[in-house]
Amino acid sequence: MKAVTQARAIFIGLPIVLLMSCMPTTDTVQRGFEARYNTARTALEKGNYATAGRLYARMLSQSGPLNARIQVEYAHTMLRSGQYEKASQIAGEVANKNDGPTRAAALSVKGTADHEIALKLLRNGDQANGAARLHTAQSALQEVLKSHPDFDPLGALAGRQASIAALLKKMG
Repeated sequence: MKAVTQARAIFIGLPIVLLMSCMPTTDTVQRGFEARYNTARTALEKGNYATAGRLYARMLSQSGPLNARIQVEYAHTMLRSGQYEKASQIAGEVANKNDGPTRAAALSVKGTADHEIALKLLRNGDQANGAARLHTAQSALQEVLKSHPDFDPLGALAGRQASIAALLKKMG
């Protein structure tokens, strides 16, 4: 009887011990997240936006305190892939919930996306909505350039801002 009880304990307990030893530790989960992040970032930098977008989207639910950063990078991926509406929406949500450099990074993506949306609207003859998007883009970029000029070391945002101002002036 005692042997049967011990055998039963081993039969039940051994799989549990083996299963527990296979479960990921916090370090393993963190290394896995870091590896996915590095893969997503590399894909973004190499122009493989479909892969980067999928990876960032999957990471959002596991990003914890890095969530805002992952969202900004995801929005940047959407921007680079030409999905301007989605980029604007994601970046706008991040900007509304954050301040400081995170807000500025999100606004730079949002302003750029809104500018591209405005240009498309204007090409399609939608002056009212195009002008509204230009004003939204202008506001976002102005805030970034004022609060974090270091975010525009080569003048790309300032150039975009000047282009928007000229276009708005021309529109009257």
